Amino acid sequence: MALAEEALRRQLGKYKFRDLTIEELKDVSKTYPNFTFSMNTYTFKDGSQKDLLNFSGTVPVKYAGSSYNIPVRLWILDSHPFAPPLCFLKPTASMGIAVGKHVDARGRIYLPYLQNWSHPKSTLTGLIKEMIAKFEEELPLYSLSSSDAARQSELLSYIAKITEGETDMKSRSKIGSRNEGCFNKITVVGAGDLGIACVLAVAAKDVADKVVLLDLSEGAAKGGTMDLEIFAVPNVEISKDFSASADSKVVVLTVNSLGNAQTYLDVIQSNVDLFRGIIPAVSHYSQSAVLLVASHPVEVMTFVSWKLSSFPKSRVIGVGANLDSERFRYILTNLLKAEVLAKDAWVIGEQGEDKGKGLSKEKVANRAMEILKGKGQRSWSVGLSVADLVDSILKDKRKVHSVSTLAKGCCNINSEVFLSLPCILGTSGVIEMVRLEEDPLVQEKLQSSAGSIHDLQQQLKL
Repeated sequence: MALAEEALRRQLGKYKFRDLTIEELKDVSKTYPNFTFSMNTYTFKDGSQKDLLNFSGTVPVKYAGSSYNIPVRLWILDSHPFAPPLCFLKPTASMGIAVGKHVDARGRIYLPYLQNWSHPKSTLTGLIKEMIAKFEEELPLYSLSSSDAARQSELLSYIAKITEGETDMKSRSKIGSRNEGCFNKITVVGAGDLGIACVLAVAAKDVADKVVLLDLSEGAAKGGTMDLEIFAVPNVEISKDFSASADSKVVVLTVNSLGNAQTYLDVIQSNVDLFRGIIPAVSHYSQSAVLLVASHPVEVMTFVSWKLSSFPKSRVIGVGANLDSERFRYILTNLLKAEVLAKDAWVIGEQGEDKGKGLSKEKVANRAMEILKGKGQRSWSVGLSVADLVDSILKDKRKVHSVSTLAKGCCNINSEVFLSLPCILGTSGVIEMVRLEEDPLVQEKLQSSAGSIHDLQQQLKL
């Protein structure tokens, strides 16, 4: 295809890095001349739509001595090249999708190259080369019989009508079925200090039968990850491949973007872009998991995880104020000798100093909050809190924790925001939200937090 550069520039008017994007498209057109480019409307998981550049064509694949042309379609986000494209198979009616390590039932493609996307190292041509290499290991499509082709045509017509974000929860990957049943496996995404702290805390509490640490950093194992390998912590597996997380009961998200963002909004948007390459993958491999978010800001990133996963609200929670609540209750019981008051004491609202609200009117509780403000949130402390939550979920303890949950409908909150509220946790996540006392001041503060979080979310691009 002759790339009409001026016309393309006009079409890419709203792209933030138009020149960089055009240069990449030239390389793609030069290497893979069969690809065709167009602007079409893409529907995201939240129902919002955006006109995005996309290109379709076939990639040459050799498998079992035969040559195949695999049809694919790549959607380029307006933040390209700093965010990875969305990649899909584009089967004809006579082709069936072979669900496997790198492809889900809807034809979405998952690759380590996408998960580790980082400009300028990552490029579209590099992505296509890895796509070919992975497809040569496991062919993503197969030929259908005439009767199957008719059914496939109906299926493709149906898929074309629904939003890209909708997930068939009955469709299960064939990867890792041996882990189903009573085997308690969890995955921790992110091998920074917090991720490693979570792994060690879960291992110390002997909560899970297996813990997978997904290290998304580039290159060989470093620092704490290397130490985990050297000292061989029992039942811990370190991997860079999302397929290792298959059939986890709980997936803990600890990653935070370390980009060069200048403003607070830019920092959060960087995290959103990062999660866009993570959540669909872990959701694909562990479709019945509880997502437990520890990334910052917890309330916003829990909302983002919920939207990107299409999981029910009960199975997407944030660590919220669990750590502060447990500390609060400990201070009341052991330092201020107010055990009766501690029984129903919670820190609720937004996570962080001066944001949480102690759910009590007593003066002694106010004193406890003053003591609590002097306590930081170190990685190992949050790790212990995560292990506590994982323990309650895997063992179906039905214990009450103050976690980030969808607050819509509580305290006259009408927006889709996540706040820390006391909830009963079990194997399916939030079993029930504990009813709060009708304190006008508490409700006012929660509504204020909900308003500020919602305003922030409205500025993000999911």
